[in-house]
Amino acid sequence: MSFIREIAKNKYLYLLALPGLAFLIVFAYIPLNGHLIAFKKYRLADGLWGSKFVGFDNFKFFFMNGDWYKVTLNTLYLNGLFLVFGLGLALVLALFLNEIRQALFKKLAQSFIFMPYFISWLVVSMMAFSFLNTTDGMVNRTIESLGGEKINWYLKAEVWPAFLTLIYVWKFAGYYSIIFLAAITGISGEYYESAKIDGATRFQQIFHITLPLIRSVAIVLGLLGVGRIFYGDFGMIYGIIGDNSALYATTDVIDTYTFRALRVLGDFSKSSAVVLYQSVMGLITIIVFNQIARKLDKDSALF
Repeated sequence: MSFIREIAKNKYLYLLALPGLAFLIVFAYIPLNGHLIAFKKYRLADGLWGSKFVGFDNFKFFFMNGDWYKVTLNTLYLNGLFLVFGLGLALVLALFLNEIRQALFKKLAQSFIFMPYFISWLVVSMMAFSFLNTTDGMVNRTIESLGGEKINWYLKAEVWPAFLTLIYVWKFAGYYSIIFLAAITGISGEYYESAKIDGATRFQQIFHITLPLIRSVAIVLGLLGVGRIFYGDFGMIYGIIGDNSALYATTDVIDTYTFRALRVLGDFSKSSAVVLYQSVMGLITIIVFNQIARKLDKDSALF
């Protein structure tokens, strides 16, 4: 009865939530049935329910050849770099933007750093190629003008985690900085006025007022990032790296590996087994880190 009273009391709020709820049901919950493909020898003619059940046989494709270890480590390593440097630089940018007092310059700066977020990965990949290609790339031209020799960056796998991190930070740091800036803007000015009266410098105000009061926002963004740490950014990595096998050692992630498996083998079952592994590990990770966040700040935990 209490549930019915709650809906009757806030019926318009629940009505506003219906489109979002319907979206989640149609595109997030109903497709969960597709995970059954991982346990079947799926054939289009037989459909999901008519295909033969084979248990865990499809997982052997991924776990028996040793590639699973490499692509899992690559996925965790790259996403860890993206998460740490992306959120870290975004926080620094937000603090700098908050210190700007000239309104016009502040708006221009926000627009400028936010702009890369709207550039597609296809365009970004072309920009990266124009910088790094061996023939007439800007980086190689600069090295050559300084007396050095051209470097074929697309054959040097060891440098690409740094390159991809730099590209990711350039694209997303502005987006996350706006979120941090919104949280900083919501802090009452009375805290800063009191600190000024006590003789606190701007750095002391940042470290003792701003950062503690936006900690919950940083934790939530961190948790959301950790929740997708087993999901490589397919659009980014495949758009920039493509099918360049020379770079697979450091850039091949679970998503690109699954895509190639589906494209080469044409086997939905084996690809689904890899995706299910990815989903389960992501679920375990978010549960563990949420418990850690709960101990640090109970109000910042997702659940």
